[in-house]
Amino acid sequence: MRILLAGQAFYQPNNGQAVFTINLAEGLVAAGHAVMVLAPSPTGHPYRTEQQGVVLQTVAALPLKYNANITAFSDRLVAQTGAAFHPDVVHIQDHYFLSRSVLRMVRQQPIKHIGTNHFLPANLTANARLPRWLRPAVEQWLWRNMLAVYNRLDGVTTPTQTGVAILQQAGLQVPVQAISCGVDVWRFRPRPELDRAAVRRKYGLVRDKTLLLYVGRLDAEKCIDTVIRALAILRRNDVQFAIAGAGSYRRALEALVRACGLEAQVRFTGFIPEAELPRLLNSADAFIMPSYVELQSIATLEAMASGLPVLAADACALPELVQPAVNGDLFAPHDPAAVACSIIQLLNERTRWAALGAASRTQVEVHARVQTIQRYLTWYQAVQPINAVSRQPQPSLTIDWAQPAG
Repeated sequence: MRILLAGQAFYQPNNGQAVFTINLAEGLVAAGHAVMVLAPSPTGHPYRTEQQGVVLQTVAALPLKYNANITAFSDRLVAQTGAAFHPDVVHIQDHYFLSRSVLRMVRQQPIKHIGTNHFLPANLTANARLPRWLRPAVEQWLWRNMLAVYNRLDGVTTPTQTGVAILQQAGLQVPVQAISCGVDVWRFRPRPELDRAAVRRKYGLVRDKTLLLYVGRLDAEKCIDTVIRALAILRRNDVQFAIAGAGSYRRALEALVRACGLEAQVRFTGFIPEAELPRLLNSADAFIMPSYVELQSIATLEAMASGLPVLAADACALPELVQPAVNGDLFAPHDPAAVACSIIQLLNERTRWAALGAASRTQVEVHARVQTIQRYLTWYQAVQPINAVSRQPQPSLTIDWAQPAG
């Protein structure tokens, strides 16, 4: 099978959509299929290369904030690339500039047009600092803009059943099913032989304090400030919090740490290279994910595969991964007092940490990447193309802000 993947993100290691696309592309190649990825160029200029057997064709791009790019005037290169590759399946990862260009290329051809949704409007509105009263209208408009693309596909996936329900409620009309993002359960696994003290020293962490770890983007919708405020409530000197990642919200978080007087308890490690992440996870005692807009959370899957208890917000799809008293605890989002209660409960159950971590590992087995790849291959075969006429652009009362020229 010849599979063309396209989307706004491929080369950003701190972006969940990019990580998923890389893992899917490399997994499909390992399964014996030909894979090409179209993505915006990180240098701004188009080039072609090969990574782990995946052919990567980039297009000219102007980078914007929040992992977005403008790839206007890319239609000719996209058309040439598609004609030369001759895909059996076109699989987009978003509804932005490049994906629309790819769909224009193949709209009249007997090629399966499918997409995976990683998008929630709150990922944008939370970082745009809009007035709270304006957010519902903006988020409704963002949904319409996304659905204008995804309702013309042959089929859609999203990582969780929660995501399926969200899409259907938003107005998705084409077939949709949940397929996990997947996790490499061999690379992310418990490592009892690891020198945890050495790893902690490397990142300026104390050996004999309970270590809570967050891994991911440092942006507003991740609600990392809620954990910092919870630590300020607790004032426990036996707990430390490591924040691993990069993002637009780091300075604000650092200022909050100083304001709370928590410099000795909170450590910003910066972005952790892929090769080092399994070691850092295995040096932690528990993982914490306070975000309220996770359609799955690859970082949480990796923590669970590493055998960690998980404290997570009781929001969006995180309850599909975390069962209170089984592999961790859920807390009310945006509520520092609730987070503090979960941390206290964890500290009081030290003798159960091993069992909680083992339960995380057991639960994550169904998300093994090899199963994700097989489910996608089965789905590619099962999707039935709709009539090309129904893919024609329909009149719309909204402005297509992501539509490129060319």
